[in-house]
Amino acid sequence: MKVAILAGGVGSRLSEETQTKPKPMVEIGGRPILWHILKHYDHYGLKDFTLALGYKGECIKKYFVDYCSLESNLTVKLAAGAVESHGNKRPDWNVEMIDTGVATLTGGRIKRLKPYVGNVRFMLTWGDGVSNVNLQKLLEFHQAHGKIATVTAVRPAARFGHMMFDGDRVTEFSEKPQAAEGWVNGAFFVLEPEVFDYIDGDSTQWEREPMERLAADGQLMAYRHDGFWQCMDTLRDKVLLEDLWQDGNPPWKTWDD
Repeated sequence: MKVAILAGGVGSRLSEETQTKPKPMVEIGGRPILWHILKHYDHYGLKDFTLALGYKGECIKKYFVDYCSLESNLTVKLAAGAVESHGNKRPDWNVEMIDTGVATLTGGRIKRLKPYVGNVRFMLTWGDGVSNVNLQKLLEFHQAHGKIATVTAVRPAARFGHMMFDGDRVTEFSEKPQAAEGWVNGAFFVLEPEVFDYIDGDSTQWEREPMERLAADGQLMAYRHDGFWQCMDTLRDKVLLEDLWQDGNPPWKTWDD
């Protein structure tokens, strides 16, 4: 099964990092967040990726072209002009990188991937968020309901401490808990090919008309994920993820080293 990943946004709210690179290439623990996402899918046996590129897409292309060399020990035989890599662990990934336009919106990027995804079920996520969602259970949920689209619904951590009262007396205080109410779009979709019919073109935002129409038609189901999920929209989010990684047990790390 193919996994489509939208990796073309400008990332303006993370401009401290994205002046020189696209957001999926912003590093957590010395690796692009895109690498963390691919590792999560790989853990569930999903290794065939199609990336929708846009803003500074050449940076992503260069990273994967150079990946084996960067991750290996090298011997360079200058007279022969030969480079030998050794001592490396190469992931068994197929990474297809498609230019989908700098100004194209999310729905348009998905639509442009239709020739590469084919007329089959596929998975979809964004290139800037990590989670420990069980992708096997997500897929089983999708297969069981028979609708066109499944979205993973998440309850993100609250930004501020949560308090409950009895009059003016604080009866409960939780520092930045997971939000007790309000499910939001956590991406990690499973989609049938009919979903392309809900997208008009490049100027379509996936989160607006297509998802609204799918819901109105009774074709959008939610897989509720109570575990970890975190997007990387701002520098604050990036610092949070980096701190979690440096603590040695990041909650989205489902794979073994």
